Amino acid sequence: MEGKTALVTGAAGGIGAEVVRQLAGQGVTVAAVDRDRELLHETTQKLAADGLGVLPFPADVSSAAEVEAVVEAVEGRLGPVDLLVNGAGVLRLGGVGQLSEDDWNATFAVNTTGVFLMSRAVVRRMTARGGGAVVTVASNAAGTPRMDMAAYAASKAAATMFTKCLGLEAAAHGIRCNVVAPGSTDTPMLRSMWHDESGPRATLQGSLDSHRLGIPLAKVATVTDVADAVVFLLSDRASHITMHTLTVDGGATLGV
Repeated sequence: MEGKTALVTGAAGGIGAEVVRQLAGQGVTVAAVDRDRELLHETTQKLAADGLGVLPFPADVSSAAEVEAVVEAVEGRLGPVDLLVNGAGVLRLGGVGQLSEDDWNATFAVNTTGVFLMSRAVVRRMTARGGGAVVTVASNAAGTPRMDMAAYAASKAAATMFTKCLGLEAAAHGIRCNVVAPGSTDTPMLRSMWHDESGPRATLQGSLDSHRLGIPLAKVATVTDVADAVVFLLSDRASHITMHTLTVDGGATLGV
């Protein structure tokens, strides 16, 4: 992967930041994209101080104008984008009866529309060059119903199928499009769902009240676990894999 250029969204923290670190550690020049300008600069400065080729490009993936502008800026400064990771995501919790239109629209704006806008902008350029790889970070909730997560699960299901349809269309141009579906991962997003000391225990053991299985491997994923899967699907080791979902959830969805 050395010498390639990657664009990673949701790069300021969590899984996205770890993907950036791993790619840069393999000699990839990485454009780190996130709408949190302050945290993005803090994250990229730390990586750059370690000698890694990472540059910040603040942008909101839910804005078509900002997406087109940032892709143009990245390619103008770093060269053609070879690898795209759609890692930006938001979570709005609540039962369907309690979700507001803003909750729904905000969730889909980032988790689904953002994937569409960024993929469209980058893959259009990849198509003209005849090659590339895309990975969308979705969720195991895309295929398994979850209480109080209807908006999130639906948005990730839509992003998953969009990515696979894109992969079908782009295959003739040598472009691979895959999905990584994490389960519970130790990130600020997961911790925001824990309100007391029972949170981690319920995640590991499951909950009959919410019809949720626990995690057979009895541990929460680390961001490294998920980033490893993303980087694998971007690499030449996955050169014959496309339109695939790689689930990284410790068995929480029983391989279904």
